[in-house]
Amino acid sequence: MSNLINFSTKGDSHSATKFVSNSRTFNFIVDEPPAMGGTDHGANPVEYILAGLAGCLNVVAHMVAKEQNINLKSLKISVEGDIDPARLLGFSNDERAGFQSLRINLIPETDATPEALSKWLETVEGRCPVRDNLANITPIEIGIKEYEAA
Repeated sequence: MSNLINFSTKGDSHSATKFVSNSRTFNFIVDEPPAMGGTDHGANPVEYILAGLAGCLNVVAHMVAKEQNINLKSLKISVEGDIDPARLLGFSNDERAGFQSLRINLIPETDATPEALSKWLETVEGRCPVRDNLANITPIEIGIKEYEAA
């Protein structure tokens, strides 16, 4: 018997830049800004990666704070990264298509000591599943299935 929890999303392409996805009971729009040919109806795929990372860090940070008896009065999280668009746009294969690096800042409002916060951060980093997926190679299988009309 496996202890794995399955997560999934699926959806439909509405245009060359707009995808509407469904996870559980939630619909969300993935789109590009006008500068990339989109209609700006939603965050773009890489912004969702950044938001997913921030959201996961938020959950784990609060969970760990509770376990370590750290009173988090509030928590702000900023995540940013840089992508060289040359590979995405087909101009070059010299650089990777994804983020070159990510910079994350957790800004807790707390009375915890610097030592306690250091231990907290180390634990949060080690337990965040999205951070783990971004920091380590995850096997990915991409295939094609026959189209089935609705």
